[in-house]
Amino acid sequence: MDIYFYNTLTKAKERFESLEEKQVKIYSCGPTVYKNATIGNMRTNLFQDVLRRVLKYNGYTLTHAMNITDVGHLVSDGDDGEDKMIKSAREEKKSPMEIAEYYTKLFFQDLEDLNIETPEIVCKATDHIQEMLQYVQKLIENGYAYETSTTIYFDISKLDQYPILSNANIEEQKAGARVDVDLEKKNPYDFALWIKAPENHLMKWDSPWGPSYPGWHIECSAMGQKYLGDQFDIHTGGIDLIPTHHENEIAQSKGKCGKIPARFWMHGEYLLMNGGKMSKSLGNVYLLKDIIQKGYDPLVYRLFSFSSHYRNKLNFTWEGIEATAKSLERLKNAYQIHKQGEDIVEETIVEELEKRFHQAINDDLNMPLAMGVVWEVAKQEKKSPKFADLLAKFDSVLGIKIKEPMQKKEQEIEIPQEILELVEQRKEAREKKDWEKSDQIRDLLQSKGYQIKDTKEGIEIKKI
Repeated sequence: MDIYFYNTLTKAKERFESLEEKQVKIYSCGPTVYKNATIGNMRTNLFQDVLRRVLKYNGYTLTHAMNITDVGHLVSDGDDGEDKMIKSAREEKKSPMEIAEYYTKLFFQDLEDLNIETPEIVCKATDHIQEMLQYVQKLIENGYAYETSTTIYFDISKLDQYPILSNANIEEQKAGARVDVDLEKKNPYDFALWIKAPENHLMKWDSPWGPSYPGWHIECSAMGQKYLGDQFDIHTGGIDLIPTHHENEIAQSKGKCGKIPARFWMHGEYLLMNGGKMSKSLGNVYLLKDIIQKGYDPLVYRLFSFSSHYRNKLNFTWEGIEATAKSLERLKNAYQIHKQGEDIVEETIVEELEKRFHQAINDDLNMPLAMGVVWEVAKQEKKSPKFADLLAKFDSVLGIKIKEPMQKKEQEIEIPQEILELVEQRKEAREKKDWEKSDQIRDLLQSKGYQIKDTKEGIEIKKI
């Protein structure tokens, strides 16, 4: 059965053909491990996981590489160019490597909790400095890069077209993606490949240009080429990566070997929070642990993500999570009921349902349509192990562990109004820096059987 994916490069849905028969090579932009991954970040990882599972459902073998960015990702366009890892290290009073190790561990715990498969290759930026240096030197040799007093820049004027992935008007883009405006640039839109480090910079390596560190974009180009070759099948990431990071990856690859690195570029849309954008910079984020702490099975969020196509925005609400928790329990119960059933079911009915599910997932990972078929199977009046087996087969794509019992939601503790008022008084005292009053209220709360804890995510109240 043919597979169709929407290709950001061509702005069209196209029939997928791998470069090598029954072998697919994928590169996914992984996390910058400076903070916890949000559930918005995890939505991208879920989309990439479904892509993996759909390809395997169709009989493909995968070589999937994902990077871990632990250096070189600057804070934002048009700022002072500070590295996110260094900024986080300063704020948390740790070394950049300690920050990277800590948040990498949390990231992979989130993947495990969401039943997201780990790619075959996981590559850290700091383990590939030499590959990046060689890549930059080749770009200079090919005439696509030049040196200033502070930076090695990519010269976009040497390209036949830029940008080509996004429909952006270059005149409307901010000068120097992810770096300061530099008067030494040949073109205001040239971007940094390698940055010469100030004397007190925490992360730097020896290079032909002195102590320095990589730009963000060069990391993925170097690692993608090392593990997947000059050209591979699919490149994935969040939609936010299109106009800068992925555009510049393409530029670098064309400058080094004359090829666009991936044939298909696939991007997941934003997760919204109550209708608005969710982002760390806006401070309106939720983590997977927030869902778990409210007593929900983390797979509830996985199933929730299937309610919208990966290329459409998805609006997160707690009401939606509660409804999905009930849906997950119903699906698991339906599997068990069918497993114990004894009704006779015609094989043609099972085959037709499986065909429709297969068509849905092969139509650009149309999970909302696929879930319609899943529910049709679950609600069959006749109860048969054939339907249970079909649900189990579907679960190789869904990944909701349909055979396993539901993790029960813990009963939430109702906090009395008196306690909530004391918590608010303590908050006001802390805002006024009245530490003595704050401590007195804390002790009073403890005497009433409640423990209070201040966290980065807010105030936690627990019954003692």
